[in-house]
Amino acid sequence: MSAVYPQEPVKYVRKVIIMNIINVENITKSYTERELFHKASFYLQEGEKVGVIGINGTGKSTLLKIIAGLEQPEEGTVTRGNRIVVRYLPQNPVFDSEKTVLESVLLSAEEYSGAGELWNLESDAKAMLTRLGIMDFNQKTGELSGGQRKRLALVAAVLVPCDVLVLDEPTNHLDSAMADWLENFLKKWRGSLIMVTHDRYFLDSVCNRIVEVDKGSIYSYDTNYSGYLERKAEREEMQQASERKRQNILRKELEWIRRGARARTTKQKGRIQRYEELKNQSAPETDGAVELSSVTSRMGRTTIELEHIGKGYDGKKLIEDFSYIFLKRDRIGFIGPNGSGKTTLMKIIDGRLAPDSGKVTVGQTIKIGYYTQEIEQEDKAGNAYIAYMNPEEKVIDYIKNTAEYVRTTEGLVSASAMLERFLFPASQQYSPIGKLSGGEKRRLNLLRVLMEAPNVLILDEPTNDLDTRTLTILEDYLDSYDGIVITVSHDRYFLDRVVGRIFAFEGDGKIRQYEGGYTDYVNRLAEEGRTPQETMAEASGTGKNISSGNTPTASAEGEKKASAATWKHEKKLKFSYKEQREYETIEDDIAALEEKLEKIDAEMVANATNSVKLGQLLEEKEQTEQLLEEKMERWEYLEELAAQIAAEGR
Repeated sequence: MSAVYPQEPVKYVRKVIIMNIINVENITKSYTERELFHKASFYLQEGEKVGVIGINGTGKSTLLKIIAGLEQPEEGTVTRGNRIVVRYLPQNPVFDSEKTVLESVLLSAEEYSGAGELWNLESDAKAMLTRLGIMDFNQKTGELSGGQRKRLALVAAVLVPCDVLVLDEPTNHLDSAMADWLENFLKKWRGSLIMVTHDRYFLDSVCNRIVEVDKGSIYSYDTNYSGYLERKAEREEMQQASERKRQNILRKELEWIRRGARARTTKQKGRIQRYEELKNQSAPETDGAVELSSVTSRMGRTTIELEHIGKGYDGKKLIEDFSYIFLKRDRIGFIGPNGSGKTTLMKIIDGRLAPDSGKVTVGQTIKIGYYTQEIEQEDKAGNAYIAYMNPEEKVIDYIKNTAEYVRTTEGLVSASAMLERFLFPASQQYSPIGKLSGGEKRRLNLLRVLMEAPNVLILDEPTNDLDTRTLTILEDYLDSYDGIVITVSHDRYFLDRVVGRIFAFEGDGKIRQYEGGYTDYVNRLAEEGRTPQETMAEASGTGKNISSGNTPTASAEGEKKASAATWKHEKKLKFSYKEQREYETIEDDIAALEEKLEKIDAEMVANATNSVKLGQLLEEKEQTEQLLEEKMERWEYLEELAAQIAAEGR
C-alpha cells in the first residue's frame, strides 16, 4: 500500500474491490463500573472517512485507542492489514515540556521515517505550524496552552505518511479558518480516516460514513451526518414498531395463559415456552436526553453596557474603543483567530479582568453564568481537568455546592433530579469527578452554570468536548432561554443555529459588527471580496495582506462600534424574520398590556379591604408594568430601525 504524503494530497478513487484494513470483532470493554462495549464490532475500509459520534462517556475515545492499538479489549479481536501505518491524535496530547515546538514535531516524525528524511519534513512542519497559528518554533512545549499543544499534536499526526489517521476531536481549539484548512486537507487526503468530532458541518463535508456508539453497541450508517439523522430516526421507528408488535402478541398470549389449558399437551407447553421467551426479551432502550428547563433570574432595565473598552498585553493591542449595550434576549457571537482577545473580553464582561480603558456597567439585577473553556490543570496521571473541579469530589457534591434546589418553569427541582436530566444516573452521582470522561466533565460544568440561575449566559467555546446530542438540546434550550446569550465559538453550525449578531475580531484591536449568523457573516465578506480565511489570517498576522482589489470599501473601513448606540443597528439593511414578526404584533401586545393594567387597577379598587388579594394584585401589576416598559423600549428600537430601513430604501 502506498504511503500518503500530506503535502501532495490526491483525490481518492474508490476501487472495484474494497478491502477491510482494520477489523474490530465482538469486543467487550469496561471502564470503572461501566461496560462501554458488549460484543461490539467495527470495520474500516480503504479510503473510508468515518465520523464517530455518541453521548459523552459512551466510549468513543476508547474505541479510537483500541483501533490505534493503544488499548486492548477484554474480549474480542482486533485485526489490522499487513504493514498498515496508523497515526493517532489524542484528545489531550502530552509532550516533553523541555523540548521545543519543532523538536517535538520532528521527534514524533522520526518514529515513522528515517532520520535522513527529517530535513525534508522540516519545511512542511513549519508551514503547517504557521497555518495553525504557532509561530515560534523554538518555544518550549511546556509554555504552550492546552489548545496550542492540541494543534502541535495535530501537525505531528498529519505530517508523516500513513495509511490510517485516527483523530480524537481534531477541530477543538481551531478557529474557523484553521478548521476550513483541515477540512479541505482531509477531503483531498486519500488515506482512511476515523475521527471523533462535534463539528456537524465538518462531519457533513468530510465523512462518508457515520458510526454511532450507543449503549454498548456500534451502529454504522453509510452516509454523512445529515443522512445519519434520517437513518437513525428510521432505525428507532423500526425498533419501536417491533416492540409494539411484541407487546400486542404478549397481551394475546397472556390472555391464553390466564384462561388455563386443561390438557398440557406438547403443543401447549411449547406455546408457553415461546411466551416466556417473548416476555424475557428486552425492550429497545430509548435515548436519554439532556432535559433543560428554563432557569433564569429576573432582569431589570439596565443590562450590561460596555463603553470605549480597551485592553492589551505586552504591547499587543487586543481591544480598542469597543462599545456595546446588550439588549434583553440578545444572542451575540464573538469570532476571531486564537489569541485575538475573545476570552479576554468575556472576562472583562464577567468582571474577572479590568479593562485598560473604558467602563463596564452591569445592572443590579444581572446575574452572569460563565461557562469557561479553560482546562488548566492535570491530575497525577496526566489527565486534564477543569481548573476548579476537584477530581476527588463527588459528582453530586459539586452540584450541591452551587445549589441544593433550583427553580425552573416546572417548580423546584433538586440537584439530584437535575443530574438525572443531564444523563448522570443515581449510580454515577456518588462517583468522584476524576472518573468522568472529558465530555462528561464539560456537561457537569454546564449544569453547574445553569444551577446558578443566571440571566446572562457567557459560553466560551461551548461546543468543545460536548457530544452532538447535548449540543442539540442546548441549542433548543437557548431558543426559549429568557436572558442574554454571549458566546465565543468557532463552531459554524452552532453560530448559525444560535446567534443573531456576530462581532469579529479583525486585528489591531478592531472588532466589527455583522448581522445574522455565521453564514450571513461569510456572505457579507463575499460581497466585500473577502473570505473568512483571509480575514482571520490578517487579524492574526499569519497571512498576507488583502490585495487592493479585495480591500473593503471606504464605508466599511470607516464603520466603527458606535459607543452606547451600537445596538441601534447602524449598518442593518433589513429586518430579520423574527424582528419583522415582532414589529407586526408589538403594538397589539402593548395595547393588551395597557388593558390588563386597567383591569388590575379596577380589581384593586374592588379588593381594597382584602389585604391578601391586594398583595397578589400589586405583585401582578408590578410584573405587568415591567413587561410593558420592556415592550415600549423594544417598540422604540423597532420604530427607529424601520425608519432607517425606509430611509435607505429611498
